[in-house]
Amino acid sequence: MELATASTLAAARKVIAVHLNYPSRAAQRGRTPEQPSYFLKPPSSLALSGSAVERPAGCELLGFEGEIALIIGRPARRVGIDAAWSHVGWVTAGNDLGVYDLRYADKGSNLRSKGGDGFTPIGPGLLPADSLDPASLRIRTWHNGALVQDDTTADLLFPFARLIADLSQLLTLEPGDIILTGTPAGASVAAPGDVVEVEVSDARTAGGSPGPTSGRLLTRVEQGSVSFADFGALPRSDDLQREEAYGSREAAGLPEPEPVLTPALKAALESVSTATLSSQLRRRGLNNVSIDGLTSTRPQRRVVGLARTLRYVPNREDLFANHGGGYNAQKRAIDSVNEGEVLVMEARGEKGTGTVGDILALRAQVRGAAAIITDGGVRDVSAVAALDMPTYFANPHPAVLGRRHIPWDTDITIACGGATVQPGDVIVADADGILVIPPALAGELAEDSIAQEREEAFIAEMVEQGHSVDGLYPLNAAWRTRYDEWAAERG
Repeated sequence: MELATASTLAAARKVIAVHLNYPSRAAQRGRTPEQPSYFLKPPSSLALSGSAVERPAGCELLGFEGEIALIIGRPARRVGIDAAWSHVGWVTAGNDLGVYDLRYADKGSNLRSKGGDGFTPIGPGLLPADSLDPASLRIRTWHNGALVQDDTTADLLFPFARLIADLSQLLTLEPGDIILTGTPAGASVAAPGDVVEVEVSDARTAGGSPGPTSGRLLTRVEQGSVSFADFGALPRSDDLQREEAYGSREAAGLPEPEPVLTPALKAALESVSTATLSSQLRRRGLNNVSIDGLTSTRPQRRVVGLARTLRYVPNREDLFANHGGGYNAQKRAIDSVNEGEVLVMEARGEKGTGTVGDILALRAQVRGAAAIITDGGVRDVSAVAALDMPTYFANPHPAVLGRRHIPWDTDITIACGGATVQPGDVIVADADGILVIPPALAGELAEDSIAQEREEAFIAEMVEQGHSVDGLYPLNAAWRTRYDEWAAERG
């Protein structure tokens, strides 16, 4: 093993970083990319172990991310996956530092937030790549001596060879170039005076022996004293950036936001019919909020939940090859639906193929989904109907989705059964139909619907006693007085 030196840093013409690559980090971020994506860091951001990094004056959120750094040993241009690893010369530890206070100004480039001097320390030791299995490496990070990141490369979203092959399609990877390969869950924020250490080792080593290791890459954080000039973007932070920087609201010391669909609101919406809710929506000028033309596997079940969305586009064979297989948008949507949520699918009313089958419907049920709604077909309909979770669909059909559909995108605004549905909309369904309720209206809608159904209970009681509906339905002034008395008697 040799040590990273100033000559190592000088040899790097490019520093390329991967956005998301570890399943644990993807779960923390709430999204799983279909393909790897990258950003560049300037070589001037490189630093050696033992260096100090400055948290710029006015910044609050200096984030650290322990990563495995690959150093290219020989040029790679349009190489295949099978040969890609042979182009890596060394492996070492890296720290992808950045200030979240400037992310807003980057528009995805990460230049301001992650390009500062010293924001990419690497080292201290360089492990020969040809002696390592890239799928059996371990990455660990310590923050002030506490272990905060510990993961392996066994189940990366994008194995290292794929990254190298992919990048080499468009640009030449040159000797000395450095690739930061993503960070696992546990990345957080460091303050002035803190020490961050990162180590890469061979995960195959057993029996307590440390085995081949990069040694600990050590970085000390110092407070910057020179303020930003007012002719450029100035640092600013908010609770969203704090949550992103620390990894969770809890870690950032932020209170959990009030849920849109509280237990009390959910119970209120469950207590009234969609017919009543529909009339209240019409009173507010909302006439196009019903998902129409679908059949339910559990028509008597009352469903109330927040919408998650999935969009299918018409099949085109060349596009299906890239978007239809593997961990596609359909599987990602099913695998990320949460307890009590309703997965709503846009299938354009296309009935000539299935949009979900028994295995994926079962997976949604296991994850606690309240329902699946699709304006397309369903495969394995008997098995889907046997599930406790309701599924709403246009018709049964035996064909797989590739006959007519490509699963394209998730958690976007879609159209389903003639209604526009956005992620976070409140979905209410019963035997009468399916409604899409804007979340901002849900509370007052539930309250007014309960009042309406109380009035209708009185009206039904009066009709049962033999009274005419003239003046009773709807209530005129005289009947309104009698209703108020009736309601007061019943508390």
